[in-house]
Amino acid sequence: MNLPQRVTIVEVGPRDGLQNEPGSINLAAKLQLLEDLANSGLTVLEAGSFVNPKWIPQMADSESVFQQVRRHEGVRYSALTPNLKGFERALAAGADEVAVFAAASESFSHKNINCDIGASLKRFEDVMAAARDTNTPVRGYVSCVLGCPYEGHITPEAVAGVTAALLDMGCYEVSLGDTIGTGTAGSMATLLDTLLTRFGPQQLAVHCHDTYGQALANILVALQHGITTIDASVAGLGGCPYASGASGNVATEDVVYMLNGMGIESGIDLEKLVAAGNSISTALGKQTSSRVARALIAA
Repeated sequence: MNLPQRVTIVEVGPRDGLQNEPGSINLAAKLQLLEDLANSGLTVLEAGSFVNPKWIPQMADSESVFQQVRRHEGVRYSALTPNLKGFERALAAGADEVAVFAAASESFSHKNINCDIGASLKRFEDVMAAARDTNTPVRGYVSCVLGCPYEGHITPEAVAGVTAALLDMGCYEVSLGDTIGTGTAGSMATLLDTLLTRFGPQQLAVHCHDTYGQALANILVALQHGITTIDASVAGLGGCPYASGASGNVATEDVVYMLNGMGIESGIDLEKLVAAGNSISTALGKQTSSRVARALIAA
């Protein structure tokens, strides 16, 4: 079995995770989370989102997060930016890189951002031009790569088309999001078999949700296909908005535990990572969603 020797984990908990958590989250807790995650060895932290606070109130203080976080050498602090205004805010606040997002489902694109896929991609042209002018790296996200809450099955060819558009625009990498977590090892293999005929594995990342308990299996398939970048969320922060009560993002602790067991380097100290997840869970008044963390606490 061909497996990579080392992978990079993109920690999305401070953005994708917290924006889906109910209740208010104070700035100090966010800053402490970023500090704890950097101390654990994570080198890519998605720290905030420069979107309209009316739609995502949990990210309303992203300027303050970027301005006040203690920067660790060798750690990249990224931000989600839906348009040029968001990009300009992110850059002014000190983001090291930005991310843009599109969907592989027309219905999801309309429901989520009120336009079709083509129009959503066109919105990023100004962002990509500004990023080139400022030498700012841009990462791309594609939602609903293994299923859509409105359309059901999404073809690999549809995913390939959006992925190609984002890469052609100048994204250095595209993260493939199983937004509703319905993907399986079989459907992930089929998707990657198609995509890897057009793109190199170094151009792709996976962003697996654990709604149906399939995230680790899907990540393993991605590793077997040569993918070396994995998105994950400490303590499994962020539920699935399309399945009430269901888990959302795969827990970073669970991914690291699996990688350790396979002899794949990540550079992450699992004990410190678990402590970071437990700390933010306490601040949120909830129990960690990481199975590994729960098991270690009970041991």
